[in-house]
Amino acid sequence: MSINPASGTPAPLLVEEFWKEQASSLRLSLVSGQSGLNRQIRVTDINRPGLTLAGFFEYYRGERIQVFGQGECAFLATLASAQRMDILDRILSSGDLPCLILTHGREPIPEMQEQCDRYKVPLFQSQWETARLIGELTAYLEERLAPYTSVHGTLVNVYGMGVLILGSSGIGKSECALELLKRGHMLVADDRVEIRQKPGGILVGSGSPLVQHHMEVRGLGIIDVWKIFGVGAVIKRTIIELVLYLEMWDQNKNYDRMGLEEQHSVLLGVRVPEIRVPIHPGRNLAALIEVAALNQRLKQEGIHSARELNERLIQKMSGHSDRL
Repeated sequence: MSINPASGTPAPLLVEEFWKEQASSLRLSLVSGQSGLNRQIRVTDINRPGLTLAGFFEYYRGERIQVFGQGECAFLATLASAQRMDILDRILSSGDLPCLILTHGREPIPEMQEQCDRYKVPLFQSQWETARLIGELTAYLEERLAPYTSVHGTLVNVYGMGVLILGSSGIGKSECALELLKRGHMLVADDRVEIRQKPGGILVGSGSPLVQHHMEVRGLGIIDVWKIFGVGAVIKRTIIELVLYLEMWDQNKNYDRMGLEEQHSVLLGVRVPEIRVPIHPGRNLAALIEVAALNQRLKQEGIHSARELNERLIQKMSGHSDRL
């Protein structure tokens, strides 16, 4: 099953937004190029323009944030003023260039400030060392620019596994999650689940910060899970490893009783194991979800109970037919 996204890849990040969100964390201060804060950050990769400063522009990635560390600053200091102006002119003339960052609290050379103002490219100064800045900045951009969608459903963490419960409105997704909470499992999000794709095809689900750890239960209204069940009953995010789709029981439909057929949902182009559970009075859905999560964990370890039983039955039948 392919799940249609409610929203696609997020809009490019403005440099001004980046500065406001990370000024304190990355210890950033704006030095020049203030008029270019509306430039966009589109990629998560960072570039250190080492060879570029020496005049080698063949593999220059101008769409990335440019980080000038101790080595780059020291090399620029060895060049004549005219050379520095020429190199910076070529670097900053890239129309997709988001911004420049100086690390170790280095003061920019006059030519760099002058050219950044001329080309309207923001120039920041960070007090952090280069390696730490690049590590934290990359993690932030991977989170901020990750492919994104949102779906109508409920996300719970059952035995450490993220289970996304889907189904038509009113089928009982929230009530099912409520029973799981009573059994000691954790709520991630109810009603609207935000999903981001991390490197390696990993899907991470979370709730909207505005309504986090709240649930809507028909007949009860809005409840605060944190206050009712305690802080241990909620978790901000989890990796989505299983999709469980609830649907009304149809007596004319042939349901898979062996579990030999593998079904998948597609979220942001990533295939996630899916189980369809028919709903009718008397079924303990919370218990079924617990067993489904544990069984999925076994499959991840290479243990497929239905296939193993099927193979034993085939071997038994084969041996019986030989005797005949």
